[in-house]
Amino acid sequence: MPDSPDPVVRPGRAFPQGVFADAQGTNFSLWSGGAERVELCLFDDDGRETRIEVPDRTAHQWHCHVEGVGPGQRYGYRVHGPYDPARGLRFNASKLLLDPYAAAIDGTVDWDGPTLLPYVPGEGDDADLTPEETDSAPAMPKSVVADRSYDWEGDEPPQHRWEQTVIYEAHVRGLTMRHPGVPEELRGTYAGLASPAVLDHLTGLGVTAVELLPVHHFIDESFLAERGLTNYWGYSSIGFFAPHGPYAAAGSRGDQVREFKDMVKALHRAGLEVILDVVYNHTAEGNHLGPMLAFKGIDNLAYYRQTEDPRFFMDYTGTGNSLDPTHPQVLRLIMDSLRYFAQECHVDGFRFDLAAALARGLHEADRLSGFLDTIHQDPVLSQVKLIAEPWDVGPGGYQVGNFPVLWSEWNGEYRDDLRDFWRGELPLATFAERFAGSADLYADDGRRPGASINFITAHDGFTLRDLVSYNDKHNEANLEDNQDGADDNRSWNCGAEGQTDDPEVLALRARQQRNLLATLVLSQGVPMILGGDEGGRTQGGSNNAWCQDNESSWHDWDGLDAGLVDFTRRVVALRRDEPVFRRRDFLTGDEQPGSDLPDVLWLRPDGPALSDGDWEHEGARALAVFLNGRGARRTDDGDHAHAGTFLVAFNAHHEGVEFTIDPELGEGWTVELASDDDAQEGAEVRSMILPGRSLRVLRRRQD
Repeated sequence: MPDSPDPVVRPGRAFPQGVFADAQGTNFSLWSGGAERVELCLFDDDGRETRIEVPDRTAHQWHCHVEGVGPGQRYGYRVHGPYDPARGLRFNASKLLLDPYAAAIDGTVDWDGPTLLPYVPGEGDDADLTPEETDSAPAMPKSVVADRSYDWEGDEPPQHRWEQTVIYEAHVRGLTMRHPGVPEELRGTYAGLASPAVLDHLTGLGVTAVELLPVHHFIDESFLAERGLTNYWGYSSIGFFAPHGPYAAAGSRGDQVREFKDMVKALHRAGLEVILDVVYNHTAEGNHLGPMLAFKGIDNLAYYRQTEDPRFFMDYTGTGNSLDPTHPQVLRLIMDSLRYFAQECHVDGFRFDLAAALARGLHEADRLSGFLDTIHQDPVLSQVKLIAEPWDVGPGGYQVGNFPVLWSEWNGEYRDDLRDFWRGELPLATFAERFAGSADLYADDGRRPGASINFITAHDGFTLRDLVSYNDKHNEANLEDNQDGADDNRSWNCGAEGQTDDPEVLALRARQQRNLLATLVLSQGVPMILGGDEGGRTQGGSNNAWCQDNESSWHDWDGLDAGLVDFTRRVVALRRDEPVFRRRDFLTGDEQPGSDLPDVLWLRPDGPALSDGDWEHEGARALAVFLNGRGARRTDDGDHAHAGTFLVAFNAHHEGVEFTIDPELGEGWTVELASDDDAQEGAEVRSMILPGRSLRVLRRRQD
């Protein structure tokens, strides 16, 4: 707060948006196309408020410069205008609003304090029509003037190519809360994630990128607070420039920005890229009956999509509202946020939650939408890793395979098909398509296998261990009578639901986890491992742990399955060391230079190539794939290098199957990796009995 009771206020500058401190004070700029007046509200450490009339407006930017204000200052806005929900206008100056461009946010919502609802609650359809005039400031978090300077000490992003990339999806709190090697005061924080103990585990696994669940500042919904739960996953953003304050050990008056950057720098030094899961499709303000926190009170008609009746919100997200990226200010906000994290925070890429909602034009998802076009031409954002979750909950929202060049996609087809294959319910042809990189989805528009982000499990759904341990979801802890979460999980409990001491069931579950992990990592495309799957993490059968910020969601480091961790390390190392498992281009079946064999052959267990009839055989559950090293001889820097030749045998049948290797494929085949306990790794084989539900990787010794 300025020392003077009457701070010196000057017109300042309209751009850039947000707040920027200088030697004399701080410039404030807020966009609102429909406001009649705007007040800047400054708060001291005791919560006392000083209101300043924002004196100037340029191109709908309300702006001023306040002398004596610097980093650490808490602030907000009150925006004056008509409250007329029937016309989509919801201005209410009684409600303190966060700055959409704030680089830091201090505090959390107090749902027991003054109401954040902009209307007087009532019964029936007219509940939101009467404005509520209680001052919400005591219950609101505050925007913070952040010091955006930082010494990156020559930080250089790893810049792994897509074919080199192995993604590890993680949660800042969940990954670190129970790690014995992380100091207790750092657990659950950016600093904890950057600790040597965590970095050693990640680099030991061989992953190349960490994809973090949302770290934009978010809030807990009121109904969760009433149930004693929290929004653990964080898909409830309210600050698109602010790292989530409670994830910082150092403090929340701008310190979280520095700690976040420290984390990125530490991960880069370890050779790990940072990908952020970003939620630009909706905000924490909910539908027309939700709270007023920022956008709804700044300019509701501009920020959100409305139905034909402007009183109500269009909802493509299942959360009550949808941001409107067809509006120039909303599109600019999203792009500025992305550039901020890419340029000022050195983030390497973004995974866009419900990206189909962003790609919608006036209604339908459109690969030529303004959002996609703007990213495509941006000199910064077109060069980072871009990953779409290619669906939303609206009509026509499932868009797997339909995003344009430059984009990779979470391949939901891969997830579903690989789950089906290993429970014995998928045609061989579909399995081969997915293992080979899903050319049917991505090859026709110039994309490469790197467009397919392959995954078996993710934060939303069962963990890998639970996928092979439960037929049904068990979400009772969410207090929704187990009605939430997906019902179609394509899971299989291997003979017993949940916990068991049956040794045969446990052995089958262990083998199935190895089968799924090995298939995932060795498939063409980009593998994404759900954090904790490498160690057998369980959520007790929950497939929707979004509100469980407790030990049921956190990684159990003391209970790691050491054998599974070691297996994961070995299969990731095999992918890293052998180009045949991470080709830059799709397999063709064409004969390779220097070899009389093609780059790939799909084989029957008895040796010959699969015929049309074999592909169509409904009962076939076993096959092998020959991967010719002669077709993958380029190293990552473009030079020629020797590449190994491999044969991977898959048996998704419940009984053992005999595999025979055709002599025309070469001699001297040895077992490189196996999911079953019967294999003798390193042993030479010409034929073998592959036990039920198992796989083996064979290397040709002559290479």
